[in-house]
Amino acid sequence: MSYVDGFVIAVPTANKDAYREMAEKAAPIFFDHGALQLMENWGDDVPDGKITDFRMAVKATLEETVVFSWILWPSREVRDAGMKAFMEDPRLKEMTEMPFDGKRMIFGGFAPLVDMRK
Repeated sequence: MSYVDGFVIAVPTANKDAYREMAEKAAPIFFDHGALQLMENWGDDVPDGKITDFRMAVKATLEETVVFSWILWPSREVRDAGMKAFMEDPRLKEMTEMPFDGKRMIFGGFAPLVDMRK
C-alpha cells in the first residue's frame, strides 16, 4: 500500500523562485531514496476561513503564500527508510538556506484511504 507525506508551509511570496529551485534540487534526492512522486503546489485560491484555514494553520502573513506539498512513496516502510536516508544524504547539506520558516511547517505521514483515478 502506498504512503504519503504531506506538508503545508508559508513561503515569502518574494521567495517563490528560490523555493522552486530548492524543491527541484530536493526532488532527485527523494527519488534516489524511494519516492515515486513529489508535488509542490503554490497557493492560488486559498480562502480565509472563519474558524481555521491553511493561512492560519501556518501563521502566514500578508507577504507570504501558502504551499501545499506531498511526496508519494510505495509504502510506509520505504518512506521511513527513504526519509532517514534523505536526511543523511550529503547533497542535503549543500542546501544550507531554506527560503521559508521551517518552524511553521505542518507535516505528517498518511496512509491512503481512497485512491481513485480516471
